[in-house]
Amino acid sequence: MGRKRLLTAGTVAALAATVLLFGGTLRDEGGARALPVVADSASLTSLGLAYQQRARETADASYLTRSEEALTRAQRLGPPDATIVGGLASLELARHDFARALVLARQARALAPDAARPFALLGDALVELGRYREAFAAFDELAARKPGLTAYSRIAYARELLGDRAGAREAMTLALDSASGRGEPTAWTRIELGRLAFGEGRLALARRHFRAALAAFPGYPYAFEALARVAAAEGDLRLAAALARRAAEAVPLPLFVGTLGDVERARGHLAAANGQYALVGAIGRLLRANGVRTDLELALFDLDHGRRLRAALAQAVRAHRARPSVQSEDVLAWALYRNGRCTEALAHSRRALRLGTRDATFAFHRGMIERCLGRGSAAKRWLRSALELNPHFSLVWAPVARRYVA
Repeated sequence: MGRKRLLTAGTVAALAATVLLFGGTLRDEGGARALPVVADSASLTSLGLAYQQRARETADASYLTRSEEALTRAQRLGPPDATIVGGLASLELARHDFARALVLARQARALAPDAARPFALLGDALVELGRYREAFAAFDELAARKPGLTAYSRIAYARELLGDRAGAREAMTLALDSASGRGEPTAWTRIELGRLAFGEGRLALARRHFRAALAAFPGYPYAFEALARVAAAEGDLRLAAALARRAAEAVPLPLFVGTLGDVERARGHLAAANGQYALVGAIGRLLRANGVRTDLELALFDLDHGRRLRAALAQAVRAHRARPSVQSEDVLAWALYRNGRCTEALAHSRRALRLGTRDATFAFHRGMIERCLGRGSAAKRWLRSALELNPHFSLVWAPVARRYVA
Protein backbone atom coordinates (compact mmCIF):
# COMPACT_ATOMS: atom_id res chain seq x y z
CA MET A 1 0.00 0.00 0.00
CA GLY A 2 3.01 2.23 0.46
CA ARG A 3 3.60 4.86 3.06
CA LYS A 4 0.40 6.78 3.78
CA ARG A 5 -0.03 9.82 5.90
CA LEU A 6 -2.33 8.80 8.74
CA LEU A 7 -1.79 11.79 11.00
CA THR A 8 -4.96 13.70 11.83
CA ALA A 9 -4.31 16.29 14.52
CA GLY A 10 -3.93 19.26 12.22
CA THR A 11 -7.33 18.69 10.60
CA VAL A 12 -9.65 19.06 13.55
CA ALA A 13 -10.45 21.30 16.45
CA ALA A 14 -12.28 18.66 18.48
CA LEU A 15 -12.99 14.94 18.68
CA ALA A 16 -15.42 12.72 20.53
CA ALA A 17 -15.16 10.16 23.28
CA THR A 18 -14.42 6.49 23.39
CA VAL A 19 -16.90 3.80 24.42
CA LEU A 20 -17.04 1.47 27.31
CA LEU A 21 -14.81 -1.49 26.40
CA PHE A 22 -15.71 -3.92 29.10
CA GLY A 23 -18.00 -4.26 32.07
CA GLY A 24 -18.40 -6.15 35.29
CA THR A 25 -19.02 -9.72 36.28
CA LEU A 26 -21.59 -11.75 38.12
CA ARG A 27 -19.35 -14.69 38.77
CA ASP A 28 -16.60 -15.61 41.21
CA GLU A 29 -14.10 -18.03 39.77
CA GLY A 30 -13.36 -19.30 43.24
CA GLY A 31 -10.12 -19.59 45.09
CA ALA A 32 -8.26 -17.04 47.15
CA ARG A 33 -8.64 -13.39 46.25
CA ALA A 34 -5.36 -12.36 47.88
CA LEU A 35 -2.36 -11.52 45.76
CA PRO A 36 0.20 -14.28 45.28
CA VAL A 37 3.33 -13.95 47.40
CA VAL A 38 5.61 -11.95 45.10
CA ALA A 39 8.60 -10.10 46.45
CA ASP A 40 10.11 -8.07 43.62
CA SER A 41 8.86 -5.06 41.72
CA ALA A 42 9.24 -6.56 38.24
CA SER A 43 7.15 -9.62 39.07
CA LEU A 44 4.46 -7.51 40.70
CA THR A 45 4.37 -5.26 37.65
CA SER A 46 3.91 -8.24 35.35
CA LEU A 47 1.21 -9.59 37.65
CA GLY A 48 -0.62 -6.27 37.72
CA LEU A 49 -0.65 -6.04 33.93
CA ALA A 50 -1.73 -9.67 33.64
CA TYR A 51 -4.69 -8.93 35.90
CA GLN A 52 -5.78 -6.17 33.53
CA GLN A 53 -5.61 -8.61 30.64
CA ARG A 54 -7.76 -11.06 32.60
CA ALA A 55 -10.26 -8.28 33.23
CA ARG A 56 -10.50 -7.73 29.48
CA GLU A 57 -10.90 -11.43 28.81
CA THR A 58 -13.43 -12.25 31.54
CA ALA A 59 -15.19 -8.92 32.25
CA ASP A 60 -14.47 -9.59 35.92
CA ALA A 61 -13.86 -6.10 37.27
CA SER A 62 -12.40 -7.50 40.50
CA TYR A 63 -9.25 -8.13 38.49
CA LEU A 64 -8.90 -4.35 38.26
CA THR A 65 -8.79 -4.12 42.04
CA ARG A 66 -6.12 -6.81 42.16
CA SER A 67 -4.18 -5.05 39.41
CA GLU A 68 -4.18 -1.86 41.45
CA GLU A 69 -2.91 -3.73 44.51
CA ALA A 70 -0.08 -5.38 42.57
CA LEU A 71 1.04 -2.22 40.79
CA THR A 72 0.87 -0.14 43.97
CA ARG A 73 3.06 -2.68 45.75
CA ALA A 74 5.47 -2.66 42.82
CA GLN A 75 5.73 1.12 43.10
CA ARG A 76 6.71 0.87 46.75
CA LEU A 77 9.45 -1.68 46.10
CA GLY A 78 11.40 0.08 43.38
CA PRO A 79 12.34 3.41 41.82
CA PRO A 80 9.86 5.32 39.67
CA ASP A 81 9.14 3.22 36.58
CA ALA A 82 7.27 4.12 33.38
CA THR A 83 5.84 0.63 32.97
CA ILE A 84 4.26 0.68 36.43
CA VAL A 85 2.90 4.20 36.04
CA GLY A 86 1.63 3.39 32.56
CA GLY A 87 -0.09 0.32 33.98
CA LEU A 88 -1.81 2.49 36.56
CA ALA A 89 -2.86 4.91 33.82
CA SER A 90 -4.33 2.03 31.85
CA LEU A 91 -6.16 0.91 34.97
CA GLU A 92 -7.75 4.33 35.40
CA LEU A 93 -8.79 4.36 31.75
CA ALA A 94 -10.54 1.04 32.34
CA ARG A 95 -12.24 2.53 35.37
CA HIS A 96 -13.23 5.66 33.43
CA ASP A 97 -11.35 8.03 35.73
CA PHE A 98 -9.93 9.94 32.80
CA ALA A 99 -8.60 12.92 34.74
CA ARG A 100 -6.51 10.63 36.92
CA ALA A 101 -5.44 8.62 33.87
CA LEU A 102 -4.15 11.80 32.25
CA VAL A 103 -2.02 12.66 35.28
CA LEU A 104 -0.50 9.18 35.29
CA ALA A 105 0.03 9.12 31.53
CA ARG A 106 1.98 12.37 31.74
CA GLN A 107 4.11 10.88 34.50
CA ALA A 108 4.80 7.83 32.35
CA ARG A 109 5.82 10.04 29.44
CA ALA A 110 8.18 12.00 31.68
CA LEU A 111 9.77 8.78 32.94
CA ALA A 112 10.19 7.36 29.42
CA PRO A 113 10.33 10.29 26.98
CA ASP A 114 11.46 8.06 24.10
CA ALA A 115 8.70 5.47 24.49
CA ALA A 116 5.60 5.30 22.29
CA ARG A 117 3.03 3.77 24.65
CA PRO A 118 2.53 6.83 26.90
CA PHE A 119 1.17 8.69 23.89
CA ALA A 120 -1.59 6.10 23.47
CA LEU A 121 -2.53 6.56 27.12
CA LEU A 122 -2.38 10.34 26.81
CA GLY A 123 -4.56 10.39 23.73
CA ASP A 124 -7.12 8.01 25.21
CA ALA A 125 -7.51 10.17 28.31
CA LEU A 126 -7.55 13.48 26.44
CA VAL A 127 -10.18 12.42 23.94
CA GLU A 128 -12.56 11.51 26.77
CA LEU A 129 -11.88 14.82 28.47
CA GLY A 130 -12.86 16.75 25.36
CA ARG A 131 -9.33 18.00 24.70
CA TYR A 132 -9.35 16.86 21.13
CA ARG A 133 -6.53 18.83 19.56
CA GLU A 134 -4.15 17.55 22.22
CA ALA A 135 -5.52 14.03 21.84
CA PHE A 136 -4.82 14.03 18.12
CA ALA A 137 -1.35 15.37 18.68
CA ALA A 138 -0.72 12.41 20.99
CA PHE A 139 -2.08 9.93 18.44
CA ASP A 140 0.05 11.55 15.74
CA GLU A 141 3.14 11.12 17.88
CA LEU A 142 2.22 7.52 18.61
CA ALA A 143 1.82 6.77 14.89
CA ALA A 144 5.12 8.46 14.09
CA ARG A 145 7.02 6.61 16.79
CA LYS A 146 5.43 3.17 16.50
CA PRO A 147 3.06 2.52 13.61
CA GLY A 148 1.04 -0.62 14.26
CA LEU A 149 -2.23 -1.92 15.58
CA THR A 150 -2.32 0.42 18.60
CA ALA A 151 -1.76 3.51 16.49
CA TYR A 152 -3.87 2.54 13.48
CA SER A 153 -6.90 1.61 15.57
CA ARG A 154 -6.84 5.02 17.22
CA ILE A 155 -6.49 6.77 13.89
CA ALA A 156 -9.48 4.75 12.66
CA TYR A 157 -11.58 5.81 15.62
CA ALA A 158 -10.61 9.44 15.15
CA ARG A 159 -11.53 9.40 11.48
CA GLU A 160 -14.85 7.73 12.23
CA LEU A 161 -15.77 10.42 14.70
CA LEU A 162 -14.88 13.05 12.13
CA GLY A 163 -17.28 11.47 9.67
CA ASP A 164 -14.54 9.98 7.48
CA ARG A 165 -15.81 6.42 7.27
CA ALA A 166 -13.65 5.48 4.29
CA GLY A 167 -10.57 6.71 6.12
CA ALA A 168 -11.60 4.81 9.22
CA ARG A 169 -11.88 1.59 7.22
CA GLU A 170 -8.48 2.20 5.66
CA ALA A 171 -6.78 2.69 9.01
CA MET A 172 -8.55 -0.28 10.61
CA THR A 173 -7.52 -2.46 7.67
CA LEU A 174 -3.93 -1.49 8.42
CA ALA A 175 -4.59 -2.42 12.04
CA LEU A 176 -5.82 -5.82 10.87
CA ASP A 177 -2.63 -6.30 8.84
CA SER A 178 -0.61 -5.35 11.91
CA ALA A 179 -2.36 -8.00 14.02
CA SER A 180 -0.32 -10.52 11.99
CA GLY A 181 -2.78 -13.35 12.40
CA ARG A 182 -2.62 -13.34 16.21
CA GLY A 183 -5.91 -14.73 17.51
CA GLU A 184 -7.50 -12.17 19.82
CA PRO A 185 -6.00 -9.04 18.19
CA THR A 186 -7.16 -10.28 14.79
CA ALA A 187 -10.64 -11.02 16.14
CA TRP A 188 -10.86 -7.59 17.75
CA THR A 189 -9.92 -5.76 14.55
CA ARG A 190 -12.42 -7.87 12.61
CA ILE A 191 -15.12 -6.84 15.08
CA GLU A 192 -14.21 -3.20 14.58
CA LEU A 193 -14.31 -3.52 10.80
CA GLY A 194 -17.66 -5.28 11.08
CA ARG A 195 -18.94 -2.56 13.39
CA LEU A 196 -18.02 0.05 10.79
CA ALA A 197 -19.89 -1.94 8.14
CA PHE A 198 -22.92 -2.44 10.38
CA GLY A 199 -22.97 1.29 11.12
CA GLU A 200 -23.47 1.85 7.40
CA GLY A 201 -26.21 -0.77 7.14
CA ARG A 202 -23.96 -3.17 5.21
CA LEU A 203 -25.15 -6.34 6.89
CA ALA A 204 -23.55 -8.94 4.61
CA LEU A 205 -20.11 -7.35 4.95
CA ALA A 206 -20.56 -6.98 8.70
CA ARG A 207 -21.47 -10.67 8.99
CA ARG A 208 -18.34 -11.70 7.07
CA HIS A 209 -16.14 -9.73 9.43
CA PHE A 210 -17.88 -11.08 12.54
CA ARG A 211 -17.60 -14.68 11.30
CA ALA A 212 -13.94 -14.06 10.53
CA ALA A 213 -13.51 -12.92 14.13
CA LEU A 214 -14.90 -16.24 15.34
CA ALA A 215 -12.60 -18.12 12.99
CA ALA A 216 -9.59 -16.21 14.33
CA PHE A 217 -10.59 -16.64 17.98
CA PRO A 218 -13.21 -19.38 18.48
CA GLY A 219 -15.82 -18.63 21.11
CA TYR A 220 -15.17 -14.87 21.00
CA PRO A 221 -18.25 -13.46 22.78
CA TYR A 222 -18.03 -10.07 21.04
CA ALA A 223 -18.52 -11.89 17.73
CA PHE A 224 -21.61 -13.70 19.00
CA GLU A 225 -23.17 -10.44 20.19
CA ALA A 226 -22.32 -8.72 16.90
CA LEU A 227 -23.79 -11.58 14.87
CA ALA A 228 -26.90 -11.37 17.06
CA ARG A 229 -27.38 -7.77 15.98
CA VAL A 230 -27.03 -8.74 12.33
CA ALA A 231 -29.58 -11.54 12.75
CA ALA A 232 -31.98 -9.17 14.51
CA ALA A 233 -31.57 -6.59 11.74
CA GLU A 234 -32.48 -9.29 9.21
CA GLY A 235 -35.56 -10.28 11.21
CA ASP A 236 -34.32 -13.64 12.50
CA LEU A 237 -35.05 -12.95 16.15
CA ARG A 238 -34.82 -16.58 17.24
CA LEU A 239 -31.25 -16.83 15.96
CA ALA A 240 -30.48 -13.41 17.38
CA ALA A 241 -31.64 -14.52 20.83
CA ALA A 242 -29.53 -17.68 20.70
CA LEU A 243 -26.42 -15.75 19.68
CA ALA A 244 -26.94 -12.97 22.22
CA ARG A 245 -27.47 -15.57 24.94
CA ARG A 246 -24.16 -17.24 24.10
CA ALA A 247 -22.41 -13.91 24.47
CA ALA A 248 -24.14 -12.95 27.72
CA GLU A 249 -23.58 -16.35 29.32
CA ALA A 250 -19.91 -16.35 28.36
CA VAL A 251 -19.15 -12.83 29.58
CA PRO A 252 -21.82 -10.83 31.43
CA LEU A 253 -21.14 -7.45 29.88
CA PRO A 254 -23.90 -4.83 30.08
CA LEU A 255 -23.72 -4.61 26.28
CA PHE A 256 -24.36 -8.33 25.84
CA VAL A 257 -27.07 -8.55 28.46
CA GLY A 258 -28.77 -5.45 27.07
CA THR A 259 -28.71 -6.83 23.54
CA LEU A 260 -30.31 -10.06 24.74
CA GLY A 261 -33.00 -8.06 26.54
CA ASP A 262 -33.74 -6.00 23.43
CA VAL A 263 -34.04 -9.11 21.28
CA GLU A 264 -36.39 -10.75 23.77
CA ARG A 265 -38.44 -7.58 23.85
CA ALA A 266 -38.65 -7.57 20.06
CA ARG A 267 -39.86 -11.18 20.24
CA GLY A 268 -42.64 -10.15 22.61
CA HIS A 269 -41.04 -11.90 25.60
CA LEU A 270 -41.40 -8.97 27.97
CA ALA A 271 -40.74 -10.85 31.21
CA ALA A 272 -37.50 -12.27 29.83
CA ALA A 273 -36.50 -8.83 28.54
CA ASN A 274 -37.16 -7.18 31.89
CA GLY A 275 -35.10 -9.85 33.62
CA GLN A 276 -32.13 -9.01 31.42
CA TYR A 277 -32.63 -5.29 31.94
CA ALA A 278 -32.61 -5.77 35.72
CA LEU A 279 -29.40 -7.74 35.36
CA VAL A 280 -27.75 -4.74 33.68
CA GLY A 281 -28.40 -2.75 36.86
CA ALA A 282 -26.83 -5.48 39.00
CA ILE A 283 -23.75 -5.53 36.78
CA GLY A 284 -23.51 -1.76 37.12
CA ARG A 285 -23.47 -2.05 40.91
CA LEU A 286 -20.64 -4.57 40.74
CA LEU A 287 -18.72 -2.28 38.44
CA ARG A 288 -19.04 0.60 40.87
CA ALA A 289 -17.91 -1.66 43.71
CA ASN A 290 -14.66 -2.18 41.81
CA GLY A 291 -14.12 1.50 41.11
CA VAL A 292 -15.49 1.68 37.56
CA ARG A 293 -17.44 4.83 36.74
CA THR A 294 -20.56 3.85 34.81
CA ASP A 295 -22.73 6.98 34.87
CA LEU A 296 -22.66 7.62 31.12
CA GLU A 297 -23.30 4.08 29.92
CA LEU A 298 -25.97 3.21 32.46
CA ALA A 299 -27.70 6.56 32.00
CA LEU A 300 -28.00 5.87 28.27
CA PHE A 301 -29.31 2.37 28.95
CA ASP A 302 -31.99 3.63 31.33
CA LEU A 303 -32.97 6.46 29.00
CA ASP A 304 -33.36 4.10 26.07
CA HIS A 305 -35.52 1.73 28.11
CA GLY A 306 -37.67 4.27 29.94
CA ARG A 307 -36.24 3.45 33.36
CA ARG A 308 -35.61 5.95 36.18
CA LEU A 309 -35.57 8.94 33.84
CA ARG A 310 -34.88 11.61 36.46
CA ALA A 311 -32.07 9.59 38.00
CA ALA A 312 -30.67 8.95 34.52
CA LEU A 313 -30.61 12.69 33.86
CA ALA A 314 -28.64 13.22 37.06
CA GLN A 315 -26.20 10.50 35.96
CA ALA A 316 -25.83 12.10 32.54
CA VAL A 317 -25.06 15.47 34.14
CA ARG A 318 -22.38 13.90 36.35
CA ALA A 319 -20.88 12.05 33.41
CA HIS A 320 -20.77 15.19 31.29
CA ARG A 321 -18.93 17.07 34.01
CA ALA A 322 -16.38 14.28 34.43
CA ARG A 323 -15.85 13.51 30.73
CA PRO A 324 -17.00 16.44 28.56
CA SER A 325 -16.95 14.64 25.23
CA VAL A 326 -19.15 14.49 22.17
CA GLN A 327 -20.59 11.22 23.43
CA SER A 328 -21.51 12.72 26.79
CA GLU A 329 -23.05 15.73 25.02
CA ASP A 330 -25.30 13.37 23.08
CA VAL A 331 -26.32 11.37 26.15
CA LEU A 332 -27.05 14.55 28.08
CA ALA A 333 -29.12 15.87 25.17
CA TRP A 334 -31.11 12.61 25.13
CA ALA A 335 -31.56 12.73 28.91
CA LEU A 336 -32.90 16.29 28.76
CA TYR A 337 -35.27 15.33 25.93
CA ARG A 338 -36.54 12.27 27.81
CA ASN A 339 -37.26 14.55 30.77
CA GLY A 340 -39.15 17.09 28.65
CA ARG A 341 -36.44 19.76 28.61
CA CYS A 342 -36.13 20.00 24.86
CA THR A 343 -34.74 23.53 24.46
CA GLU A 344 -31.78 22.64 26.67
CA ALA A 345 -31.46 19.33 24.85
CA LEU A 346 -31.04 21.08 21.50
CA ALA A 347 -27.97 23.00 22.63
CA HIS A 348 -26.23 19.81 23.73
CA SER A 349 -27.27 17.94 20.59
CA ARG A 350 -25.68 20.66 18.48
CA ARG A 351 -22.46 20.28 20.41
CA ALA A 352 -22.60 16.51 20.05
CA LEU A 353 -22.78 16.87 16.27
CA ARG A 354 -20.23 19.64 15.89
CA LEU A 355 -17.49 17.35 14.53
CA GLY A 356 -19.48 16.04 11.61
CA THR A 357 -19.77 12.57 13.13
CA ARG A 358 -21.95 10.36 10.92
CA ASP A 359 -23.70 8.40 13.65
CA ALA A 360 -27.28 7.24 13.28
CA THR A 361 -27.99 7.43 17.01
CA PHE A 362 -26.79 11.02 17.26
CA ALA A 363 -28.97 11.92 14.25
CA PHE A 364 -31.99 10.13 15.71
CA HIS A 365 -31.65 11.94 19.02
CA ARG A 366 -31.46 15.27 17.19
CA GLY A 367 -34.55 14.41 15.16
CA MET A 368 -36.57 13.57 18.24
CA ILE A 369 -35.49 16.79 19.93
CA GLU A 370 -36.51 18.83 16.87
CA ARG A 371 -39.86 17.04 16.87
CA CYS A 372 -40.36 17.88 20.54
CA LEU A 373 -39.77 21.55 19.69
CA GLY A 374 -42.40 21.44 16.95
CA ARG A 375 -39.94 21.70 14.08
CA GLY A 376 -41.45 19.06 11.86
CA SER A 377 -39.33 19.57 8.74
CA ALA A 378 -36.06 19.54 10.65
CA ALA A 379 -37.20 16.52 12.65
CA LYS A 380 -37.95 14.49 9.52
CA ARG A 381 -34.66 15.53 7.95
CA TRP A 382 -32.66 14.26 10.93
CA LEU A 383 -34.70 11.09 11.31
CA ARG A 384 -34.28 10.28 7.62
CA SER A 385 -30.56 10.90 8.02
CA ALA A 386 -30.44 8.37 10.87
CA LEU A 387 -32.16 5.72 8.75
CA GLU A 388 -30.02 6.48 5.71
CA LEU A 389 -26.87 6.11 7.79
CA ASN A 390 -28.03 2.83 9.28
CA PRO A 391 -31.61 1.58 8.97
CA HIS A 392 -30.89 -0.97 11.73
CA PHE A 393 -29.26 1.35 14.26
CA SER A 394 -31.49 0.22 17.15
CA LEU A 395 -34.02 -2.53 17.74
CA VAL A 396 -35.82 -0.15 20.08
CA TRP A 397 -35.67 3.15 18.19
CA ALA A 398 -35.26 2.44 14.45
CA PRO A 399 -38.98 1.47 14.20
CA VAL A 400 -39.86 4.80 15.85
CA ALA A 401 -37.78 6.71 13.32
CA ARG A 402 -39.46 4.86 10.45
CA ARG A 403 -42.91 5.62 11.85
CA TYR A 404 -42.23 9.35 12.16
CA VAL A 405 -40.83 9.80 8.65
CA ALA A 406 -43.63 7.84 6.96
